[in-house]
Amino acid sequence: MTFARFMSTTTGRATRVGAGFVSIVGGLLLGGVAGWAIAAVGLIPLAAGATNVCLLAPLFHLPFRGDHHPA
Repeated sequence: MTFARFMSTTTGRATRVGAGFVSIVGGLLLGGVAGWAIAAVGLIPLAAGATNVCLLAPLFHLPFRGDHHPA
């Protein structure tokens, strides 16, 4: 539950964007079908962070949208 709360913060959002970016770049550098698959999966955390949503939060009864408090 602590992890889900962290992911709803601004730092968690940046972590999701960073993880997505790293997955995309790593997948593209790897190449082949597996690389493209990794890159495609990397779009999920990148998009979630960019739109300020946490896809796993509802499983922990937390808000789908991220924290709206100023940092």
